[in-house]
Amino acid sequence: MSAFFVYASRKGETPMASFHYSIKSGKKGTARRHSAYIDREGAHSTRDDLIHSSHGNLPAWAGDEPAQFWSMADRHERSNAAAYREHEIALPNELSKDQLIELAERLARSVAGEKPYQYAIHAPAGSIGGIENPHVHLMCSDRVPDGIERTPNRTFARYNSKNPASGGCRKDSGGRSPLDLRQQVSARRKLVADTQNQMLADCGYATRVDHRSLRDQGIKRRAERHLGPRLIKDMAEGEKQQFTDHRASHNAEP
Repeated sequence: MSAFFVYASRKGETPMASFHYSIKSGKKGTARRHSAYIDREGAHSTRDDLIHSSHGNLPAWAGDEPAQFWSMADRHERSNAAAYREHEIALPNELSKDQLIELAERLARSVAGEKPYQYAIHAPAGSIGGIENPHVHLMCSDRVPDGIERTPNRTFARYNSKNPASGGCRKDSGGRSPLDLRQQVSARRKLVADTQNQMLADCGYATRVDHRSLRDQGIKRRAERHLGPRLIKDMAEGEKQQFTDHRASHNAEP
């Protein structure tokens, strides 16, 4: 699990909530397994941090079962192709459960658009300090629906620009240069931050998130160090409390 950093505001400024956004690609053969992980199914059902899960934009052949969609992606997606993209986004812990669900729905609509997706909200207690870290795992397919009914194997076939009905659904990642992809990631980071800030404003909170780096924000301090689960596990309770106290005093500085 990635760290969810708290960026402190300075005196006279709007208080800042945590912001974390990462994108990972899942190769063919891993989509169904990861779907079960985020939905806390099977071997993962003993975890008690699942708040809500949902999905959307599935093709007719998948019915209302995201597991069926990801299973077919694992089977029919082209070799060495990404079966899914996962957007992992920290959510403001100021929000209630219903508000977190509404924010996750807004993020799914903004980030996934018309593409098939599945998401799950987790809220595990932090290893240090015990504060919940709500976040959403949003799995999206790169395949863009075009209104043409296809069988599962045809859905994940190569796109045919001259005769779309004879090929698979177009992938929105296809044909993009590395520069285009970097610019797309930057734009999505801003979109995610803007979506969260609109939700915070709608719910009456003054807290805001900022997708920019500390340097770009004009904050002259180093980003909080990510200790990692192994290091935290080996820390004594006194060391954890000392780290929590230091974090609180550090983030309170102007």
